[in-house]
Amino acid sequence: MPTILHFADAHIDMANYGRHDPASGLPMRVMDFLKSLDTIVDTAIEEGVDMVLFAGDAYKDRTPAPTFQREWGRRIMRLSRAGIPTLLVVGNHDLSPALGRAHALDPFDTLEVPHVHVLDKPIFLGPDDLEGTPVQVIALPWISRSGMMAQLGVSASDPSQVYETLGERIIELVEGWLENADPSLPTILTAHCSVQGAVYGGERTVMLGGDLVLPGSLMRDPRLDYVALGHIHKPQNLNEGAHPPVIYPGSIERVDFGEAGDEKYFVIAHVERDHSQVEWRKLEGIRPFIDRFVRLESNEGITDQLRAVLSPPEQLQGAIVRLVMEYPREWEAMIDDASLREFAAAAFEFHLVKRPQMEARIRIPEDQTVGSLTPLELLDLYWSASHTEPDEIDSLNKLATQVIEDTHIN
Repeated sequence: MPTILHFADAHIDMANYGRHDPASGLPMRVMDFLKSLDTIVDTAIEEGVDMVLFAGDAYKDRTPAPTFQREWGRRIMRLSRAGIPTLLVVGNHDLSPALGRAHALDPFDTLEVPHVHVLDKPIFLGPDDLEGTPVQVIALPWISRSGMMAQLGVSASDPSQVYETLGERIIELVEGWLENADPSLPTILTAHCSVQGAVYGGERTVMLGGDLVLPGSLMRDPRLDYVALGHIHKPQNLNEGAHPPVIYPGSIERVDFGEAGDEKYFVIAHVERDHSQVEWRKLEGIRPFIDRFVRLESNEGITDQLRAVLSPPEQLQGAIVRLVMEYPREWEAMIDDASLREFAAAAFEFHLVKRPQMEARIRIPEDQTVGSLTPLELLDLYWSASHTEPDEIDSLNKLATQVIEDTHIN
């Protein structure tokens, strides 16, 4: 029974929070991602898995800095030296939008790194292609719309039908491969894509028409024995309790506050015909994200109210923390930013998001119109709506009267 280690969405250069490590010079958030990646590589080598399958998105964008390429390369080379066949599926963050341009994983292919196979186009692989590993693999990397049209020979004459047509062609392609597959060998489908029925995390906004969405029925085809997916950061099995397992392992670290509540995993799959077993391996030591929201209803003890919303200081230790608060604009001066930042000093990073709210639109009595009121009468309505103190109203009205008189004189 072949054993596969499956992970996805490494995004190792995600350095959107925090500072640099003085020893290595790397952003500390990058070190968080690399720590998870080290755990995955260590497990593959120590447990002697038959294959490592990475389902796409090594980096956060298509042009990773050489330093990050070096760090990713060091980990993949460890797998290569261990003689473990390693499949690298190209994801949307790895791919250049321009046809003919190299993608971020291209160096492994160009340099013909032993045991490392870069999958940048739809392909069917048998044991001979996989160094004798007794499995068959159908690979569907992310391809840009123009790339998929070129690969599959789809016309762009009707743009609104492009994704539908592409989906039909991909289904035909997979169906053809499944019909010709060796029924005695387990078959794995790996894809970097969106699948109907998947639950998106909060790490991105899903735009209608923005992704090619493949049908869940394609992934649940009983002729498949394991489906290794990437692209969606929330870990999930889209065919829970049934065969085949259809697995998004999720990202290997929390990317942003949309993933604050998600645990992080990679997967060990024991793959055999009609009966595959899945082990979810939880990644430990993931940096916590703490996300809090409060709407202030009273201006009494505002700082104490805000501290109560946050976790105790010892729970903030090393965490990336965000406090979003809504409050009437006139309470702005009562918010003690310095005190809150001192309270959260143990956090890795603290984001204070202030959303002062304007009062609702001033309503004029139904039997009156703006034109029927004098400027001072309109000001009285404004002072009332803005809860201005009476002693301030008197002095402000005197100033307004002077301005109005001076305007009339001029």
